[in-house]
Amino acid sequence: MENKDTLGRIVAIDFGQKRVGLAVTDELQIIATALDTVHVKDIFDYLQKYVLHENVEKFVVGQPRNLDNSASDSQIFTEPFVRKLKKQFPQIPVFRVDERFTSKMAKDVILNSGIGKMARQDKNLVDKVSATIMLQSFMQQRFPTENIK
Repeated sequence: MENKDTLGRIVAIDFGQKRVGLAVTDELQIIATALDTVHVKDIFDYLQKYVLHENVEKFVVGQPRNLDNSASDSQIFTEPFVRKLKKQFPQIPVFRVDERFTSKMAKDVILNSGIGKMARQDKNLVDKVSATIMLQSFMQQRFPTENIK
């Protein structure tokens, strides 16, 4: 499925103890879009199928940090996941991105989107939007916009 005119997709992963939020770029790596929320036990099967059908260039995984930039308690769950991800997909590099405030930002985005109260309370939506925010942050760090005068 590879096309020389396109880059591979970047898949962002917001790993949680119960659910995993996923976001993905288009093949030109211009737009980040929410992809799905998957139960933690199903994530590797899901990624295996996704990688089989899509050209994935890299993974971006949230790195839980405290406000003082020290490692968060959540890293005891994310680090084994990242090790297994690298082992299962050795051809796809894994990048880490600070995920502080992404859930709060996701809730704010959802609140301001105008969707109904029941939909806003959907934790799956928060996970997908959090992954999308992480992916946008990663893309902005790689391709910073120029200061236009």
